[in-house]
Amino acid sequence: MPYHRILVVGAGLAGLRAAIEAAGEDVAVLTRVHPVRSHSVAAQGGVNAPLANVPEGKEDSPERHAFDTVKGADYLADQDAAELMTRLAPERIYEIENWGCPFSRTPEGKIAQRPFGGAGFPRTCYAADRTGHAMLHTLYEQVVKRGIRVYEEWLMLDLIVSGGRCRGVVAMDMVSGRVEAFGAEAVVMATGGAGRIYARSTNSHINTGSAAAFCYMRGVPLKDMEFVQFHPTSLYPNNVLISEAARGEGGYLLNRDGERFMARYAPKAMELGPRDIVARSIQTEIDEGRGFENAYVHLDLRHLGAEKIKERLPAIREIAMYFAGVDPIEKPIPIQPAQHYTMGGLDVDKDGASELPGLFAAGECACVSVHGANRLGGNSLLETVVFGQLAGAAAVRYVRGLEKTGPDGSALDTAVGEVEARIGELISRQDGERTAVIREEMKQVMFEKVGIFREEGPMREAVEKIRELKERVKRARVDARGRRYNLELISALELPAMLELAEVIALGALTRPESRGSHFRRDYPQRDDANWLKHTVARWTPDGPRLEYKPVVITKWQPEARKY
Repeated sequence: MPYHRILVVGAGLAGLRAAIEAAGEDVAVLTRVHPVRSHSVAAQGGVNAPLANVPEGKEDSPERHAFDTVKGADYLADQDAAELMTRLAPERIYEIENWGCPFSRTPEGKIAQRPFGGAGFPRTCYAADRTGHAMLHTLYEQVVKRGIRVYEEWLMLDLIVSGGRCRGVVAMDMVSGRVEAFGAEAVVMATGGAGRIYARSTNSHINTGSAAAFCYMRGVPLKDMEFVQFHPTSLYPNNVLISEAARGEGGYLLNRDGERFMARYAPKAMELGPRDIVARSIQTEIDEGRGFENAYVHLDLRHLGAEKIKERLPAIREIAMYFAGVDPIEKPIPIQPAQHYTMGGLDVDKDGASELPGLFAAGECACVSVHGANRLGGNSLLETVVFGQLAGAAAVRYVRGLEKTGPDGSALDTAVGEVEARIGELISRQDGERTAVIREEMKQVMFEKVGIFREEGPMREAVEKIRELKERVKRARVDARGRRYNLELISALELPAMLELAEVIALGALTRPESRGSHFRRDYPQRDDANWLKHTVARWTPDGPRLEYKPVVITKWQPEARKY
């Protein structure tokens, strides 16, 4: 039975940075994929830091970065957390540069920076349009250098809680199907977002949110889950991400009449408005008949020229050519909005600590909260390395403060038995509907009724539908009954947890009668600071989520109307 004093679950940027910080302790990483296949690798455009490396950004500062973050978040971000993130940003970026991250350069040899949406200055550091790829490989090299144990292709299936604190996780070896308990004094969750709850998502298929949901079902509250980001530019029709870097480098959004329609919605910022506004603008153009085939608009890069596209946006060009048959040097790219990011997550403080002793979280599965109701492009990669480091350091302090340590054998055995019982029941069931049918219905109802535009009636229908699916999944079956690399079984084991998250998202959105950031209600189109400037906290109960609220931390910026 494996045991480590600190176990990091997830090997994306947040998880690897936490593990590096804890390297002086007995730490290991458990991940469902090889580390460099984690979803961080898909981040393209860049990582924000107020380095003031380019002439247009020479007046930039951590405070201005924090203000842009808070404004972009529609004032739902905790301002002390946003200030902490932007203050630590330069340190984390120069650290990973010193570890060998191949950032693009200015002519003077400094880290290059480009404009991104909602930012007052060009502050997004980048490695062409493969920034996540470059950062992830750099951190993995540091993990290898430090000899940190990595358990690859292990899927977390439950959180172990005993004596009022976290004692490890239960996971399945995907290769053999064997189930094991991993004992630990502290667990750092870094398992990414939950995009695959939705149809039409830019997320990897591994982004199911199930690991965070297992924590929720063991008593760890979720925060602000109704705030779901829809990225403005995903490739039509398969929704591969087309980075904001394409607009940062000067790309135009055009409707079927050839108009740069952002002049109607964000006349000053145009294509570099924040993502929530740009995504709604694109969808409005499509809905009002100014799109192509009632499905997409154009992202036009042709005026940038072949040399700039090849140098700054090589991956975007490859994606457009391979997946849409379009060379952006010659033709505009067909794009449409798609689910992209989960602003909410496990409720944690600035050190990544949850209210359950021994459980920490960082990255997209966590909600600190620095993104509030709408995340700015370039802040997600920054969040991973800033709060990954802080969570790793906090986990070390926690385990060193414990008086008694060692595996809790009884709790671990019980937890394994419960997971084995779930698997046995699924494999032995001879009738019932296929879980894939239920999963598809969940994704469709979430996209259609809890999507970019929301209203009470459809959202109420979505909540009822999700509750119906929760009942149906209890009687569902799998056809593949073996254990080795049984992806149908894995999907079936995750689905009940995904439905728990879907219910929290839909109910939180239904219960919030205002529009704020990514949460836009046609029936309540205005922000309501008097009643709803507060975080939603969801607690698991057998009868469904119990919602509570807690105040937003305001330090220096009082909410005001967002204009771009």
